[in-house]
Amino acid sequence: MSPRIQRAILSVTDKTGLPEFARKLAALGVEIVSTGGTAKLLRDSGIKVKDVSELTGFPEMLDGRVKTLHPKVHGGILHRRDDPKHAAAIAEHGIAPIDMVVVNLYAFEKTAVKPGVKFEELIENIDIGGPSMIRSAAKNFHDVTVVTSPEDYDAIAEEMSRSGGALSHETKWHLAQKAFATTAAYDSAIASTLERISADSFQLQPETTAFPPSLRFTFQKKLDLRYGENPHQKAAMYSDGSSAGVANATQLQGKELSYNNIVDLQAAWDLAQEFDEPGFNDSFCAIIKHTNPCGAATGKTLAEAYKRALECDPVSAFGGVIGVNRPIDAEAAEEMHKLFLEVIAAPGFDEAAKAKFATKKNLRLVEVTDPRSPGRIRPGAAETAWPNWVLKNISGGILVQDADIRPLQDADLKVVTKRAPTPEETRALLFAWKICKHVKSNAIVYARDGQTVGVGAGQMSRVDAAKLGAMKAQLPLTGTVAASDAFFPFPDGVEEIAKAGATAIIQPGGSQRDPEVIAAADHLGLAMLFTGVRHFRH
Repeated sequence: MSPRIQRAILSVTDKTGLPEFARKLAALGVEIVSTGGTAKLLRDSGIKVKDVSELTGFPEMLDGRVKTLHPKVHGGILHRRDDPKHAAAIAEHGIAPIDMVVVNLYAFEKTAVKPGVKFEELIENIDIGGPSMIRSAAKNFHDVTVVTSPEDYDAIAEEMSRSGGALSHETKWHLAQKAFATTAAYDSAIASTLERISADSFQLQPETTAFPPSLRFTFQKKLDLRYGENPHQKAAMYSDGSSAGVANATQLQGKELSYNNIVDLQAAWDLAQEFDEPGFNDSFCAIIKHTNPCGAATGKTLAEAYKRALECDPVSAFGGVIGVNRPIDAEAAEEMHKLFLEVIAAPGFDEAAKAKFATKKNLRLVEVTDPRSPGRIRPGAAETAWPNWVLKNISGGILVQDADIRPLQDADLKVVTKRAPTPEETRALLFAWKICKHVKSNAIVYARDGQTVGVGAGQMSRVDAAKLGAMKAQLPLTGTVAASDAFFPFPDGVEEIAKAGATAIIQPGGSQRDPEVIAAADHLGLAMLFTGVRHFRH
């Protein structure tokens, strides 16, 4: 165990829990040194505080830019207690040891996302003294404790109380590791933001204009997984530190999530969010197997949506992952309880639903609170607002692209056949289009209004996807519509869809043989919409 902590310097931007922590330190005989607004807060809370200027003999200056950048601060932190030369040096210069540094940094990331933020405000929110003290303390972790997060206050105070005011080497090393990660993330956020500022105008450019010249990622490990996609692969899940998305969801019950569970859970959640747009009042349920929807449907109630989704392919649904756009109630839970499922992802579960699912101890219930979270990757630290990106590993590097979240607009739709789709066909086509976007390419989806009927996923040719979708159908195909994620290179795919019994098709168009494909649809009496938007999913 290290010696007792006798003096601490406290200088924080996030003041959450600080008075309570400082009061516990003072009760253990720790002298509190502080700066500016932090010192005022502590005094207002009835805690005895020494100003840093009393420690240094030098006033804060330059609008607070210089207050802790002083030898009597950094000498007090950095000197090695077991080095006689260091001890002699600080004694000669009247430097008091500082045994604990409690610092968190200017809110640069929050400033950077403010609409219309000025360059000058960004620059003034780049912390200099804070990172310097953090790094000094973390470097000298053998002798100095560095605290960068309010979430650690309680555990530190408890350990000090048990040990008479000291902390173990293990605790100090853990805090030092966290400190270096904090400054790395902070510098990364600054660098990523400043790269978006042009030298001629000093204006922050919108993040969507271009990809930055370098990428910096900061994630914290959320949990170790038993294994990866296969048992011989190791795996872990990391969080961006926000409260958003699948990585930050709350698991309410069930076995630990596996790598494949999480991948399927993300696919289910992404698809469910397609049906959480303003003005859409119906419930929606997707049943996912191996990232593909084996059934998806809307309903007036969630129970109805689930039952309609299950009708599409009840065999494949066994062991599936469910994603829904509404909190799960008792009626939906009653229906879902009848099938073996791996995971259910929802915005919430009412108490009756939780009670029903509690009898299935292994079933994972996951509450995802973020309303829209399609596979997001953000460089820098968690507060930095960047676009939704998708990353893919390649040998020697990565590929980066925007997430495929472009909504279909009315202006995109173009009737290209002699016959326009009926209103009922149009509703079914738009539903099928949303589902098809989430099916592995090549993809063909047969559907009725609000219900998938057959899903042809991941085929090497589009005509085979059309055949597979029809082959998988458990419900009648006559009178359905079909969606294709990309154009038809030949008329044979259209002919196969017509043979299955579908009456209308929605597809991007753009093939050199579009005239032949349209002619085939006209000959077969099909209506066809072009969207001008492709949704490949590799």
